Amino acid sequence: MSQPSPDSEVAPPSARVVPRDAAALVLCRRDLGEPQILLGRRAGALRFMPNLYVFPGGRVDPADARAAHATALRPEVLAKLALGATPVRAHALAMAAVREMFEEAGVRVGQRGERRRSKSPSWSRFLASGLAPALHGLDYVARAITPPGNPRRFDTRFFLADASHADAPDALNGSGELLDLQWVALSRVRALPLPEATLMVIAEVEKRVAAPDRSRLLIPFARFTRGGVRLEHL
Repeated sequence: MSQPSPDSEVAPPSARVVPRDAAALVLCRRDLGEPQILLGRRAGALRFMPNLYVFPGGRVDPADARAAHATALRPEVLAKLALGATPVRAHALAMAAVREMFEEAGVRVGQRGERRRSKSPSWSRFLASGLAPALHGLDYVARAITPPGNPRRFDTRFFLADASHADAPDALNGSGELLDLQWVALSRVRALPLPEATLMVIAEVEKRVAAPDRSRLLIPFARFTRGGVRLEHL
């Protein structure tokens, strides 16, 4: 699970921090035999999750609700994502996942079409390629809320997309926010140092890679608390 903030400190006991919306994208490729997923390592100097491998992700930006897109989420995905969120907010979450993949890994999940513009620096760079975000290939696979006690908390939705929807999956030219970007086979991924939420998402990816009908699979919703994890399913 990639968090937007590099730093994390213990919040005062009296502080009530409301989790902010965030999104992460799991990109899976199957053209090399065994399915592989894209991960990157957080820098060791960071206070929050140093040296752990995570998926590209971060908090939702206001521009994510307004930026142009080529295709929309599939109705069944939007319906699940909109549980506890408006359709506009659900759309922004999916857009944020695509933007963060571009910002942190340099990979665009999009389709060619009419050239579009945005006042957002990140979306402007994305759209300059002639691609616009393609959301039809995204599946909603998990949700997790970071525990209380930090000055910043995040309510992260995790999405899964096939690398066939992305441009040049071999060219991993990240921004430097994530180091050692690499494709890792699912059979070897647990050898890496991973956060608990990332492990949960990997288990969901494995189910979906093997399942003939993904629509029947439930979506785990994990609330990480001081005392453990409270797990529900959507």
